[in-house]
Amino acid sequence: MATAAFETPRLRRYPVIPLVQAGAMSHLKPFVAAAPLQKALGFPETLVEDWQARAIAKMGELLGKYRSLQVYMDACVHCGACSDKCHYFLGTGDPRNMPVARQDLMRKVYRRYFTFAGKHFPKLVGAVDLTREVLDEWYSYFNQCSECRRCSVFCPYGIDTAEVTMAAREIMDSIGLGQKYSNEIIGKVHRIGNNLGIPGPALENTLEGLAEDTKDETGLDVRFPLDVKGAEVLLITPSADFFSEPHVESLIGYAKVFHAAGISWTLSSHASEAGNFGMFIGNYGQMQKISMRVREAALELGVKRIVVGECGHAWRVAYSFWNTLIGPFDFLDQRYPVPQHICEFTDDLIQRGALRFDKDANDARIITFHDSCNVARGSRMGGMPGGQFIIPRRIITSVANHFHDMAPHTILESTYCCGGGGGLLTDDLLELRVKGALPRMEALKDAVDEHGVNFMATICAICKAQFTKVLPYYGFDMSMVGGVHQLVSKAIRLGDK
Repeated sequence: MATAAFETPRLRRYPVIPLVQAGAMSHLKPFVAAAPLQKALGFPETLVEDWQARAIAKMGELLGKYRSLQVYMDACVHCGACSDKCHYFLGTGDPRNMPVARQDLMRKVYRRYFTFAGKHFPKLVGAVDLTREVLDEWYSYFNQCSECRRCSVFCPYGIDTAEVTMAAREIMDSIGLGQKYSNEIIGKVHRIGNNLGIPGPALENTLEGLAEDTKDETGLDVRFPLDVKGAEVLLITPSADFFSEPHVESLIGYAKVFHAAGISWTLSSHASEAGNFGMFIGNYGQMQKISMRVREAALELGVKRIVVGECGHAWRVAYSFWNTLIGPFDFLDQRYPVPQHICEFTDDLIQRGALRFDKDANDARIITFHDSCNVARGSRMGGMPGGQFIIPRRIITSVANHFHDMAPHTILESTYCCGGGGGLLTDDLLELRVKGALPRMEALKDAVDEHGVNFMATICAICKAQFTKVLPYYGFDMSMVGGVHQLVSKAIRLGDK
């Protein structure tokens, strides 16, 4: 369906809990995946005739497979601690975007079919049948969750709304009701090797162009190698890094770091994508199939280390799931973290004095940092508690003179999502993306007003793409966002320079 016209929310001085507007976002649904997309992933091509029975059976399968899911179904006491924590509720006022209410779309069905009280006394416990009307609500509101897990930080029982959303999406895929954007991207990875569908020759040509541009800038042969056997490092980075602005500036930064440190590295045309949308749809089979390309590339090229570029959900999948999905990694050099984030890699070189910087080169920028949700709440860095917060900031302050954090309640583990994660970075959900960005835009506005901030660094490809789209809606310049290694690229000293 076409995106409805909408009004951009007004920025407020302090976070304000909105007035409830029942059904405010009920009209918004992403495009449904077409039959060929579904078939390519092994899902039913269209909504099956016996969809209700199949959906209930799939729910039962997931409840049996993941003990946590049943705990989340049973544990909620509707205390309301999560109600005002979701950026989509804060931006839309729709009560279905309160995490507890979104979860209850599944919980009511769970009670009806999987609890004694729900089977025999459904009205007493708020149990409902899985009707087509309920299924339509699922499709709308479970595609209005970015799986950022901010609500889980504040839940006294630790209920992970992301897992509930992932389960709902997996159930819908299993009956032929898949989301076009996510499933199309997964299909491209299977066919070509990356989310954007960049074929090998085009990737090679792009990297050659970047090498030429970088030589024009630096006068040095900074390489962007592809499929080099025997390289020490295999870099797995989001495909947006190959050409999109501002992403490509970080790729140039990675290359300069490798060059300065004298460490051989390579990209892979077989595994030219760090992102893994299998997580967004809750399908571990798809997640494993996408991840397996990384293992295959590492073995084929004979590398010693795998380094992951600036991509939030890619790092969460790598950090939290790779070991069980595609491990063990006993063929890699065990002296280094497996996997290793590019920020860990660069920070280690900085701490050892292996890199030199001209911090004044970034003096035109007054910088803040946006903690990407999948990094903040689904990973660590550096083998230390809070390393995912410490290391990026330590890099920034090593390469720039002017840095200010946003308000404490909007960063670190409590960070707000950019509004475009979880498979929602599609223009058929633009209204949701703009409104969901409101809390982060308010925090940014405060930093701009108080400190004169004019640049927001982040280490997530989705955050970069989302912010370049929505910043202008709130009166900011789209060039205000960029990567941490974009700052590194600007300040790093190569050769005699």
